[in-house]
Amino acid sequence: MWPHVQVNQVNQLQGETKEIERVLLFVGAGKTNVGKTIAVNTQTDFDAVLGTAHTALKRHVRAAMANAGQNWSGYVHILPELADERTFVEAIIAAQTIASVEGYVLTVGATKEIIKAAQTLRANTIAKFGRWQWAILAVDGPQSKEPWADYVTRLAELQKGEAVSSVQLVPCLWGNEAGVLAGRLCNRAVTVADSPARVQTGPLLDLGASDFPKDGTGKSIDLATLQALEKLRFSVPMWYPDYDGLYWSDGRTLDVEGGDYQSIENLRVVDKVARRVRLQAIAKIADRSLNSTPGSTATHQAYFARTLREMSRSTEINGVTFPGEVKSPKDGDVVITWRNKNTVEIYITIRTYECPKGISVSLLLDSRLEKSA
Repeated sequence: MWPHVQVNQVNQLQGETKEIERVLLFVGAGKTNVGKTIAVNTQTDFDAVLGTAHTALKRHVRAAMANAGQNWSGYVHILPELADERTFVEAIIAAQTIASVEGYVLTVGATKEIIKAAQTLRANTIAKFGRWQWAILAVDGPQSKEPWADYVTRLAELQKGEAVSSVQLVPCLWGNEAGVLAGRLCNRAVTVADSPARVQTGPLLDLGASDFPKDGTGKSIDLATLQALEKLRFSVPMWYPDYDGLYWSDGRTLDVEGGDYQSIENLRVVDKVARRVRLQAIAKIADRSLNSTPGSTATHQAYFARTLREMSRSTEINGVTFPGEVKSPKDGDVVITWRNKNTVEIYITIRTYECPKGISVSLLLDSRLEKSA
């Protein structure tokens, strides 16, 4: 045999993946740059990109930027003003070539047809692109002379019978709620596992009006109406009596009663895991190191748990622990099952932290006499 030396550089695919989370696509009607998908950030001149008109799209994008804070970025797609209500589907699919995003915000008033189109769109983007994307759909406010009671009844019909865990319906009562929620979810001071209801994130900014919204009869909104909308699976702002500021109630989705994804933070966590595990799985196609032997099984259980380990890292400072996005994986959280020599199934259990959205405090009075010293 002729003596020789060969050196191979092996790529073990241990590097970082680009972050999709906290980047959204805003879709709405306008007259400037119609049909284009444009990247935007905190330095963007929105009058140049979206025109000088005070459009709903521009209002929501600016509200998102204000609530997201530092290092915000995203994309906008401008629809024709008289476009069909399903045109947004084609726009979002076309935008996939340049915009890899966590979700999208549709500033056109939601209808039954739009909700169903959004449901189908998520399934199609997963099937075609391997991308998990959720939606914030803006809902128009009360019509002329429409009282709050009739408005709640009308919105009850809008969401009735819909089972779409990836969709949040956001009534635009102050005006910019869809953008405000989008910005709150993109705020880098918190994680994707944090609820938009988190008070310590801060009060809502740029809601669109300084006064409380009024219905068609001139009556101001009250907490009872907002609570009724939240129970109907709408995502709305709220306030706490004798506590300054407006806050978010909950990131409600159109998931079914008892579903795992009734709150957007649960869906965001699982979507994030799905994106990263998909890349790990692709890297293992036809790799014979993944096999049914005990050693390989143990190695790849650790391999597919890597995303959970990275997302579970907590930080403790000054006695306060800031938890990771998920709990640390346990033994048995990754199960590998071979169906035949060429087909393997991998099951991963994701455990999220508790989130106190309802707090009860009980006070006990002790009036017993103290014994003398």
